Amino acid sequence: MEAIPLLTLKRLPQYLEALNRFKKAGLKMVSATKIAVFTDVHMTQVRKDLAYTGVVGTPKVGHHIDELMQAIERTLNWNDISSCFLVGVGHLGKALMGYSELNKKGLRIVAAFDKDPDLIGNTHQGIPIYSMERFENLSSRLHVHIGILAVPAEAAQEVADKMLAAGIIAIWNFSNIKLQLPEHIIIENIDMSASLAVLSRRVAEHLHQEQL
Repeated sequence: MEAIPLLTLKRLPQYLEALNRFKKAGLKMVSATKIAVFTDVHMTQVRKDLAYTGVVGTPKVGHHIDELMQAIERTLNWNDISSCFLVGVGHLGKALMGYSELNKKGLRIVAAFDKDPDLIGNTHQGIPIYSMERFENLSSRLHVHIGILAVPAEAAQEVADKMLAAGIIAIWNFSNIKLQLPEHIIIENIDMSASLAVLSRRVAEHLHQEQL
């Protein structure tokens, strides 16, 4: 399987969203130029990114929308549902458990884990909640290799270490710390604090310009 650049992987969902809008508008074919306009990505870059899907467009006509959407989903592995475990059933964890788009994008939370005795043994959005003591056993039995980390920063490293010991090879990290794990472990960090910092600063700059 060919390695795809990180930035390309992050742009492909943007193209998919644009294609979905085109399809809802009744279009059957679309050009890279039109995708570029709707995603704010240069046309040349769009063509390079789409080349990783293996789909070749027709000159001066473009791509068949349904075919291209399916190719992008295959490239992102979204058509192959992967089971995962979530640790941390707080507000964020519960939000992720109720986020139906995850299933559409190839990720299904099959079990959640927490240390709160009031949560253990219950379900949320149909997903059972267990104590962390059950993690390794269930991971082995269900052959789960992906973990979602939604715990406070001070507990993140300890939980990540337990995930690693249980055979987890990929972690979607929603804590705001850099995990210290072996290089072969796949980590995708979601830093909401950094994103909020950019948003807050841009708002301040915009308001400042309006006052000048």
